[in-house]
Amino acid sequence: MSARRRPTARVDEAGLRAGVVETARSMNAVGINRGKSGNVSARLRDAGFDGYLITPSALPYAAMRPADVVALSLDEAGDSPRPGLPPSTEWRFHRDVYRERAEVGAIVHTHAPFATSLACLRRSIPAFHYMVAVAGGHDIRCAPYATFGTQALSDLALAALAGRRACLLANHGMIAVGTTLDAALALAVEVETLAEMYCRALQLGDPVLLTAAEMDAVVARFATYGRPAAR
Repeated sequence: MSARRRPTARVDEAGLRAGVVETARSMNAVGINRGKSGNVSARLRDAGFDGYLITPSALPYAAMRPADVVALSLDEAGDSPRPGLPPSTEWRFHRDVYRERAEVGAIVHTHAPFATSLACLRRSIPAFHYMVAVAGGHDIRCAPYATFGTQALSDLALAALAGRRACLLANHGMIAVGTTLDAALALAVEVETLAEMYCRALQLGDPVLLTAAEMDAVVARFATYGRPAAR
């Protein structure tokens, strides 16, 4: 980030940078990503700066340091010339999600094996299991295909994420969002678990899907799940 864009106070940035690196490494450690694929970001608002921190392009996670994480403002193009490492080629959908979804504080994008297998079939994950509602609705949509790193992909991903916290990307992978890095990573793990169960169920036949009313009840329960009871 250029000197003119640098915030005057960086209260939380050091910890957030470390968290981005830790989350990126955790994707591989828990088996929802391999190699240098995927990317991670976290929203950064500090001293008038409104933007996000994102993993750099093509750098192995094991070699990544917090200083390598790239800071971009929400009005800044990730492909503009700048010193240091370039941001992930998928900076567009990270930027656009943060622009459109004020509640999102972190984004995890992976090429998880089971989720990506379904994405290569261009299949959404339907209401075969009640936990599908953890992503915010009755299904986990699969966005149509577009070339990686393009605005077309970002537009399609935003549409698939409407009213949801996760989606698949056709012939590509998955996206999970959350209020924090931990929440986004946990959701990505859950989506991959659901994708694996759905793939295995399909080997035995056509899973029995829950009804809209049954899923409505689950979505309603998730709205308060884990929150303290009102006094």
